Amino acid sequence: MFTFTSFSDLIRRAEDRQIPISRVALEYEAAISETNPEAILDKMRGNLQVMRQSIQNGLREDLRSASGISGGDGYRLWRHLSSGKGFSGEFLGTVLYSALCISETNAAMGRIVAAPTAGSCGILPACLLTLQRLRGLDDDAVVMGLLNGAAAGVVIASNASIAGAEGGCQAECGSAAAMAASAMTEMMGGTPAMCGHACATALKSLMGLVCDPVAGLVEEPCISRNASSAAVAVGAAEMALAGIKSIIPVDEVIGAMKRVGSALPEALRETAKGGLATTKTGKEITLRLHG
Repeated sequence: MFTFTSFSDLIRRAEDRQIPISRVALEYEAAISETNPEAILDKMRGNLQVMRQSIQNGLREDLRSASGISGGDGYRLWRHLSSGKGFSGEFLGTVLYSALCISETNAAMGRIVAAPTAGSCGILPACLLTLQRLRGLDDDAVVMGLLNGAAAGVVIASNASIAGAEGGCQAECGSAAAMAASAMTEMMGGTPAMCGHACATALKSLMGLVCDPVAGLVEEPCISRNASSAAVAVGAAEMALAGIKSIIPVDEVIGAMKRVGSALPEALRETAKGGLATTKTGKEITLRLHG
């Protein structure tokens, strides 16, 4: 059984065999789970359907979370864009409202796929499903993109963290954006090395992002951060595909992310004791919901 411990190792394995990172990830998962590759692909196809449905489930004007503080923003943005008043373009606009819809589905206790966490569930699917829709890709291409992103997630989780309670929101939304950037880069024909640069650029852009959920709920500012982090992922992938390289190698970026996460005070690691959670309005919401 083989494994990989760094992104550079992942790139080397892909380049040595002239295969994409997604194929390395598929073989890795088959080996560690002792499952045949087709069964893994079938499971990923199932995940893809859940992701797609979570966008549709979130595209409702009347959607509300149990707390009442979120819901309907994905629909509002979709309606705004559909009216022709948007300026961000069809691709980015679709990514933004899709990320909001999935995150709001999560907040309303709907079915989602943690990618890599529930709090960052909107980023990867919003990016990949928008790419599929607007580039005419088939489901198999998206499934392989998911595998590429999963490989990036494995490296980040192994060498840093994907938990907000451990590394702040950079570990959740930052990791998700890095996974999405790497996946989109491969889906658009980028090399394994380009995937590494995309991953690094996304992580650098969100490094230091704190986890400060108002009232301890995965709603404010988590939902809007899914949309903004998805935009970061799009930018990182575009830059990598253009041949722009991260001056700091991806594995060093991941190492720096771990050190930054460890340096964050407890108040900024999912405890709701700092940041936006302790603003005047944040405290009022907490008091109203929890007494």
